[in-house]
Amino acid sequence: MKKTIALLLSSLLMIFMLVSCSTPKIGIHHAEITVENYGVIKLELNGDVAPITVQNFMDLANSGFYDGLTFHRIQKGFMIQGGDPEATGMGGSENNIKGEFSLNGVDNTISHSRGVISMARRGDSFNSATSQFFICHADSYFLDGQYAAFGKVTEGMEIVDEICKNVKSSDLVPKADQPVITSIKIID
Repeated sequence: MKKTIALLLSSLLMIFMLVSCSTPKIGIHHAEITVENYGVIKLELNGDVAPITVQNFMDLANSGFYDGLTFHRIQKGFMIQGGDPEATGMGGSENNIKGEFSLNGVDNTISHSRGVISMARRGDSFNSATSQFFICHADSYFLDGQYAAFGKVTEGMEIVDEICKNVKSSDLVPKADQPVITSIKIID
């Protein structure tokens, strides 16, 4: 009997360890996007609402993936989008992640208000997000339930405003005019 209980407890511990290792980090995290000639945009990332998206963003940032990339799509009164290594709107990182939004069966309570950061994806493919993200320049509630919002700007919205003011709105900003992301650092 004692051996059976010990074996059962040992099995449960192993299962718990396997599950906890494969579960993305959750909780609130903070990041800083440094934009060349503009300054720092500070973010709060909500891993409780969008754990897969936050973990993906943190992993890419920690690996230096975003360093030197650009904001290639700027729509004043809508959003600024970056994180594409091709700077064309067509590129991304190697891995696609699950879209954490209601149309894809995930309860995401973050609404696309001014200052919210969210993941871009390809067309109608719900699980096609890789590295491209956008920051809402204005309230964009029509995106709710269709895109994985995963945090918000806590400081530096004036930088988003300045980018939108200085760069002509375009679905694809000319390469020479694309603001450069010097780095994205995960603070905690």
